[in-house]
This record gives sequence, C-alpha cells and structure tokens, in this order.
Amino acid sequence: MSTGTNTATPATPAAPAARTPAPPRGSAPARPTGEGRITARAHLRHIGALTRRNVLQIKQNPEAMSDVLLMPIVFTLLFVYVFGGAISGKGNQQDYVNYLIPGLMAMMGLNIAMGMGTGVNDDVKKGVMDRFRTMPIARSSVLLAKIIVEVGRMVVATAILLAMGFLLGFQVATSPLHLLAAVGLSLVFGASLMWIFILLGLSLQTAQAVQGVAMLVLMPLQFGSSIFAPPESMPDWLRAFTDYNPLSNLADAARNLVNGGPVAGSVWMTLGWAAAITLVTAPLAVARFRRHT
Repeated sequence: MSTGTNTATPATPAAPAARTPAPPRGSAPARPTGEGRITARAHLRHIGALTRRNVLQIKQNPEAMSDVLLMPIVFTLLFVYVFGGAISGKGNQQDYVNYLIPGLMAMMGLNIAMGMGTGVNDDVKKGVMDRFRTMPIARSSVLLAKIIVEVGRMVVATAILLAMGFLLGFQVATSPLHLLAAVGLSLVFGASLMWIFILLGLSLQTAQAVQGVAMLVLMPLQFGSSIFAPPESMPDWLRAFTDYNPLSNLADAARNLVNGGPVAGSVWMTLGWAAAITLVTAPLAVARFRRHT
C-alpha cells in the first residue's frame, strides 16, 4: 500500500488594508455627524423630542420653576406697595396697578431670557452640547427646543402675574381678546430676546460672566423705560433714551391694549424690534453653537 504525501499549500499573504487618502492640504474638513441635509419633517421631529427632554428635566427638578412661580409675585408686591405710592401718589394705588401690570408683562420675558443664557453656558460646560454634536440632528433644533420650553415658562409667569394683578384690583378696560393680544405680543418679544442671551451663553467663558453682562444690559433697559413710571417724570436726556427703548414700546403696546388707547404704532414698533433682533442674533447664535461644539 502506497503512502500519499500531503504537501502543505503556503498561505496567501493578506492584502494590506487600503489607506484612506489624506485630504489635500487646504481642503475643507469632513463634515461632522448631523450636518447633512435634514428634511423639514425630521427637523420638527427633532425639535419635539428635544422639547420633551427639556420638559422632563423640569419635571425631575421642580426647583427650576421657582423663579417663574415667585418672580411675578415678588415684583408685583414690591412695586405696588413699596414704590407705588411714591410714583403715582398716595391714594392712587388702583391706577398704578393698571399701569404697572402690563409693564411687568414686558419685563417677564427679559428676566427669563437672562436665565436662559446662564443655562446654555452651564450645558456647554457639562458637555451636554457635545453629546448633541454626535447626533444626526440639526444644530438649530437644540436651541429652538430650549426657546419653546422657555416660552412655556413665560406663559406660566404671565398667568401668575395676571392673577396677582386681579387680586390687587387690576381691571381690563377693553376685552379679553385685547388682553390675550398683549400677552402674545410679550411672548413674541421675549422669544426674540432669548437669542441674545443664547449668544452670550455660547460666547462667554463662565455663567458668572453671562450673568454679569446680562445685568449690565438688563438694568438700563428695565429702569430706563416706561415699565415702572411715566416718561414724563424723567429728565430730558433719560426720556430720549426711554422713547427709543424697545421695552417702552412693548410696555406701551400692552398697556394700551389692556387699558385702551392707540396701539398701532407701538405694536408695529415692537414687532419690528422682535423681527430685527431675531434676524440678527438667531443666525449668529446657531453659527456660534456649531463652531463651539
């Protein structure tokens, strides 16, 4: 019986892995995940999912609503009982309540927007924005979802403000529809201000810096306006600033919608300010967010 000899076949060496050619010098870097073309339907779905996430965060941390719940009460009582007599004269508290409440509606959006800037800065420091970077979503959907939630918080704050006003004798001389129009105008303008503070939150290094710069903007706009006192009582140089202050336009528009008076000029001026602020700061905020993350 013959014995067969098995000859081992030498292994074929594996082909070397193909290397991805390096991009030529000077070419644009590869586009990161999530920056591809996203349909409008997908964009809306992303905004809805992120809005739900932000709402659930508030549900898990109810203390985040403390400013919204307490700020309208504190401001109303403070200005009506501490400053009301000095500004409007003794015995004219009722008139001052009708003057103040529409003005405070204008102030709610500014204060909530300021807090939004520090919140965005805090999310950047914690790496939350970097996690969004890895997702195939539009960058603007992250910021729009935050604005939607903050507008909802504004609605709650405004409702509490009006409830306090009615308890103190606030009266609507026109109609409920005019009151809703004043609330809607305040929400639109407040949403436009949020883009400014989002931009600050993404541009400055710390939340303390955001808060400090925001206060420098907040104080002159609030007290150099017609929110708390009629401009007629101010010196000429301050009255000139007050006349061009967008918060004065908003306060006057809300006040005339509720108490009666010409509204066309102040309403259109407020809407113009809101549109201009949004058109300028929203693209800058989205571009800064894209670069920052």
